[in-house]
Amino acid sequence: MLAEIPIISPIFQGLLDGLGWVLAWLYDVIPNYGVAIIILTLVLRFLLFPLGMKQIKSMQAMQALQPKIKDIQKKYKGNKQKAQEETMRLYKEAGVNPLGGCLPVLAQFPLLIAMYAVLRAPGYQPVTESDQVTAYMITNNHLPTDSALFASVVTHEGTGFLGLNLQCSASQAGSVENSTIKDSEGNVVRPGLPLESDEGQALDSFESKPVLPCGTDGLTSKVGYVLLLGLMIATSFYQTLQTQRASPQGAASNQQQMILRVMPLFFGFIGFSFPAGLVLYWTVSNLFMIGQQTLLLRAGHIGPEALDRRMAEQKAKMATQGEKPPKKGFLAGMMERADEERKRREAEAKKTPPPKKGSSTQRKPKKPGPGGKGDS
Repeated sequence: MLAEIPIISPIFQGLLDGLGWVLAWLYDVIPNYGVAIIILTLVLRFLLFPLGMKQIKSMQAMQALQPKIKDIQKKYKGNKQKAQEETMRLYKEAGVNPLGGCLPVLAQFPLLIAMYAVLRAPGYQPVTESDQVTAYMITNNHLPTDSALFASVVTHEGTGFLGLNLQCSASQAGSVENSTIKDSEGNVVRPGLPLESDEGQALDSFESKPVLPCGTDGLTSKVGYVLLLGLMIATSFYQTLQTQRASPQGAASNQQQMILRVMPLFFGFIGFSFPAGLVLYWTVSNLFMIGQQTLLLRAGHIGPEALDRRMAEQKAKMATQGEKPPKKGFLAGMMERADEERKRREAEAKKTPPPKKGSSTQRKPKKPGPGGKGDS
């Protein structure tokens, strides 16, 4: 869907092709599809480490402030304006940006979509002559067509890892019917036909294969895929528990806690139909995030104590600035301008006395004189 938006399509396509090129290069160096995915995942996580650290610190700080925010809302229950002012003052004292935990997530979301596009099996578009399918054009491919990884992906060979074909999903494993490949028109791909690139270039070394080798032993073939999916769910749960332990008691509401517990199960549900390569990427990312949070906790960068220390440092910084106004974030500046506008309106309302009861701004007509005409 993102790739269909004209404004971002060239950028997003460039990201997909770049990830495909790096993955193919890693496969040339280490001809193991799973290892190449793991290395690429670690490289991406290291590049996103500053964003990830900012996300974790912002989320932890926001959760740690929830008890104090609840106290403010309770204290100023009948005055929403005052409650907002006190809440913004609390954010300012803690040095917390309420949007700080959301923006890094939004920045990383396209990467997950990009990895799905790169790791899924290529599509087949039929090429017809006289209403007969004579060849297939490879679509949704972001790997260099002259790379060894492209050859492995198209032939469905060399994409195994720990006994799993990383092109297959848990739903496809163990069933020939579920692992049958269909073309863009919904028909089963015919075997043995020549292939073309999306630029119309003939790929003489390859021919169409209608079935992914995902095993034929039913539930037995699914075991490895389900175990990998279970590891992904388990690491997601542990990451959630780790986040909750780093926050003070009562920081998250019952609804928030329920959402945090249900989300890993939701990820597992949708991951059942994802290629095992993407589930591997997801699992390694979770493990990296767990290690990142562990290091930040041990270093004292996140957690309730870190927030108290940050608030003390922020207050000391504000005290040493004297009359010099501190730097304001976008949201804080917007709230301050709204408060100034409200005070200005209240001041204008006080200067203008209300009209007296029964008075009118319109001039009353004079009564007519004895001649029936008004006074001249």
